[in-house]
Amino acid sequence: MRPAEVAERLRTRFADVLLARGDVIVLVEPDDIRATLSSLRDDPDLGLDFLVFVTATHHPGAEPELWVVYELRSTAHRHRVRVKAGTGGDAPHVPSVSDLFPTADWHEREVFDLFGVVFDGHPNLTRILMPDEWLGHPLLKTEELGGVSTRYHGGAFIPPVDQRTI
Repeated sequence: MRPAEVAERLRTRFADVLLARGDVIVLVEPDDIRATLSSLRDDPDLGLDFLVFVTATHHPGAEPELWVVYELRSTAHRHRVRVKAGTGGDAPHVPSVSDLFPTADWHEREVFDLFGVVFDGHPNLTRILMPDEWLGHPLLKTEELGGVSTRYHGGAFIPPVDQRTI
């Protein structure tokens, strides 16, 4: 199926389906993520059986502020669908899908580590890239840009990008 055909098929089941630059995007509520991904995986005509990635995007000042993004591909039919769920607040929560798609295990841990999204029901939601004692979530746009200590020129300090002068 071509992306336009996939989008039309999904519009019969989901209220918010977009077709942008050849990408099919389904927008759902966080509580509907598990049911949505299960139905897309189990539909024989769509056969979206492979979870490519889970990531997030942060849009400070927007509502919702955080979007959790899932990309599914069909190995049989060779098409893809992106599913997005908006969340926000001080402790954003979405349900884990690691039992539906085992590849989500590490992807969800990465999103938790770098964006602070809590995946309810995840079997081992711990930091994966940052040290355990790290405070904050470095990919949030509200995080301060830190400077970098160097080993050059007697321990020089490179200031954060937004504070550098020429």
